[in-house]
Amino acid sequence: MAKIDQSSLTRKTGSDYPEPYASMMKKRSYLMLGDAGGLTQFGANITILEPGGMSSMRHWHMNGDEFVMVTKGEVVMVTDDGETVMHAGDCAAFPAGVENGHHFINKTDTEARFLVVGTRVSEDTVYYSDVDMMVKDTDGVGEFTRKDGSPFR
Repeated sequence: MAKIDQSSLTRKTGSDYPEPYASMMKKRSYLMLGDAGGLTQFGANITILEPGGMSSMRHWHMNGDEFVMVTKGEVVMVTDDGETVMHAGDCAAFPAGVENGHHFINKTDTEARFLVVGTRVSEDTVYYSDVDMMVKDTDGVGEFTRKDGSPFR
Protein backbone atom coordinates (compact mmCIF):
# COMPACT_ATOMS: atom_id res chain seq x y z
CA MET A 1 0.00 0.00 0.00
CA ALA A 2 1.26 3.43 -0.88
CA LYS A 3 1.45 6.28 1.58
CA ILE A 4 -1.99 7.59 2.56
CA ASP A 5 -2.37 11.20 1.47
CA GLN A 6 -4.39 12.72 4.33
CA SER A 7 -5.00 15.91 2.34
CA SER A 8 -6.93 13.90 -0.26
CA LEU A 9 -9.32 12.31 2.26
CA THR A 10 -12.82 13.59 2.86
CA ARG A 11 -13.08 15.19 6.28
CA LYS A 12 -16.25 13.88 7.93
CA THR A 13 -17.92 16.12 10.49
CA GLY A 14 -20.55 15.37 13.08
CA SER A 15 -22.00 12.15 14.40
CA ASP A 16 -24.65 9.48 13.83
CA TYR A 17 -26.02 10.17 17.30
CA PRO A 18 -29.70 10.99 17.61
CA GLU A 19 -30.55 14.51 18.74
CA PRO A 20 -29.90 16.27 20.99
CA TYR A 21 -26.45 14.63 21.00
CA ALA A 22 -25.67 14.90 17.28
CA SER A 23 -25.63 18.70 17.40
CA MET A 24 -23.08 18.54 20.23
CA MET A 25 -20.54 17.06 17.78
CA LYS A 26 -20.39 20.02 15.34
CA LYS A 27 -16.80 20.85 16.34
CA ARG A 28 -15.57 17.29 15.76
CA SER A 29 -14.40 15.85 12.48
CA TYR A 30 -12.29 12.92 11.45
CA LEU A 31 -10.24 11.33 8.68
CA MET A 32 -10.80 7.61 8.11
CA LEU A 33 -7.21 6.46 7.56
CA GLY A 34 -7.85 2.73 7.99
CA ASP A 35 -10.61 2.71 5.39
CA ALA A 36 -8.41 4.67 2.99
CA GLY A 37 -5.72 2.00 3.42
CA GLY A 38 -8.14 -0.90 2.97
CA LEU A 39 -7.86 -2.19 6.56
CA THR A 40 -10.52 -4.67 7.67
CA GLN A 41 -9.41 -5.92 11.11
CA PHE A 42 -9.12 -2.59 12.88
CA GLY A 43 -10.08 1.02 12.32
CA ALA A 44 -7.66 3.93 12.41
CA ASN A 45 -8.94 7.50 12.34
CA ILE A 46 -7.57 10.95 13.03
CA THR A 47 -10.08 12.85 15.16
CA ILE A 48 -9.93 16.64 14.82
CA LEU A 49 -11.36 18.83 17.56
CA GLU A 50 -11.88 22.54 17.03
CA PRO A 51 -11.67 24.74 20.13
CA GLY A 52 -14.55 23.74 22.40
CA GLY A 53 -15.04 20.46 20.54
CA MET A 54 -15.83 17.10 22.10
CA SER A 55 -14.87 13.72 20.60
CA SER A 56 -18.05 11.88 21.59
CA MET A 57 -20.44 11.38 24.41
CA ARG A 58 -18.57 9.61 27.22
CA HIS A 59 -18.76 5.88 26.37
CA TRP A 60 -17.26 2.40 26.67
CA HIS A 61 -17.38 -0.69 24.41
CA MET A 62 -18.37 -4.24 25.39
CA ASN A 63 -16.36 -5.93 22.63
CA GLY A 64 -14.02 -3.38 21.03
CA ASP A 65 -10.65 -2.18 22.27
CA GLU A 66 -9.66 1.46 21.67
CA PHE A 67 -6.25 3.11 21.67
CA VAL A 68 -5.70 6.88 21.43
CA MET A 69 -2.54 8.92 20.81
CA VAL A 70 -2.60 12.72 20.76
CA THR A 71 -0.79 13.97 17.64
CA LYS A 72 -1.36 17.73 17.83
CA GLY A 73 -2.33 20.20 20.52
CA GLU A 74 -3.87 19.47 23.89
CA VAL A 75 -7.02 17.61 24.90
CA VAL A 76 -8.63 16.77 28.21
CA MET A 77 -9.45 13.08 28.64
CA VAL A 78 -12.52 12.59 30.83
CA THR A 79 -13.08 9.19 32.48
CA ASP A 80 -14.74 7.92 35.65
CA ASP A 81 -11.45 8.83 37.37
CA GLY A 82 -11.76 12.53 36.41
CA GLU A 83 -9.95 14.78 33.94
CA THR A 84 -6.42 14.27 32.57
CA VAL A 85 -4.68 16.79 30.32
CA MET A 86 -2.97 15.12 27.36
CA HIS A 87 -0.42 16.56 24.90
CA ALA A 88 1.10 15.38 21.62
CA GLY A 89 2.68 11.98 22.20
CA ASP A 90 0.46 11.05 25.16
CA CYS A 91 -1.50 7.81 24.83
CA ALA A 92 -4.48 6.09 26.46
CA ALA A 93 -5.95 2.60 26.11
CA PHE A 94 -9.50 1.43 26.70
CA PRO A 95 -9.88 -2.38 26.84
CA ALA A 96 -13.16 -3.96 25.78
CA GLY A 97 -15.65 -4.60 28.57
CA VAL A 98 -14.15 -2.16 31.08
CA GLU A 99 -17.04 0.01 32.31
CA ASN A 100 -15.11 3.30 32.41
CA GLY A 101 -16.60 5.75 29.95
CA HIS A 102 -14.25 8.13 28.20
CA HIS A 103 -14.18 11.06 25.80
CA PHE A 104 -11.91 13.96 24.89
CA ILE A 105 -12.55 17.71 25.00
CA ASN A 106 -10.54 20.53 23.46
CA LYS A 107 -10.54 23.31 26.06
CA THR A 108 -7.88 25.36 24.23
CA ASP A 109 -8.17 28.03 21.51
CA THR A 110 -6.33 25.94 18.87
CA GLU A 111 -7.14 22.77 16.93
CA ALA A 112 -6.24 19.42 18.51
CA ARG A 113 -5.85 16.03 16.81
CA PHE A 114 -5.51 12.46 17.96
CA LEU A 115 -5.19 9.03 16.39
CA VAL A 116 -7.84 6.49 17.37
CA VAL A 117 -7.25 2.79 16.69
CA GLY A 118 -10.03 0.33 17.46
CA THR A 119 -10.83 -3.30 16.81
CA ARG A 120 -13.50 -4.06 14.25
CA VAL A 121 -15.84 -6.63 15.68
CA SER A 122 -18.98 -8.04 14.08
CA GLU A 123 -21.05 -7.21 17.16
CA ASP A 124 -20.53 -4.57 19.83
CA THR A 125 -22.62 -2.70 22.35
CA VAL A 126 -21.55 0.79 23.33
CA TYR A 127 -22.83 2.28 26.56
CA TYR A 128 -22.92 6.03 27.18
CA SER A 129 -21.98 6.83 30.77
CA ASP A 130 -23.68 10.18 31.28
CA VAL A 131 -26.83 9.87 29.16
CA ASP A 132 -29.61 7.30 28.75
CA MET A 133 -28.32 5.90 25.46
CA MET A 134 -26.62 2.84 24.05
CA VAL A 135 -25.97 1.54 20.56
CA LYS A 136 -25.94 -2.05 19.37
CA ASP A 137 -23.67 -2.37 16.37
CA THR A 138 -23.97 -5.39 14.08
CA ASP A 139 -21.68 -5.57 11.06
CA GLY A 140 -21.20 -1.79 11.03
CA VAL A 141 -24.88 -0.90 11.39
CA GLY A 142 -25.73 0.75 14.68
CA GLU A 143 -29.13 1.03 16.36
CA PHE A 144 -29.39 3.65 19.10
CA THR A 145 -31.78 2.95 21.97
CA ARG A 146 -32.21 3.88 25.58
CA LYS A 147 -30.23 1.72 28.03
CA ASP A 148 -33.30 -0.41 28.72
CA GLY A 149 -33.57 -1.16 24.99
CA SER A 150 -36.60 1.06 24.37
CA PRO A 151 -36.60 3.26 21.24
CA PHE A 152 -34.73 6.53 21.36
CA ARG A 153 -37.09 9.42 20.66
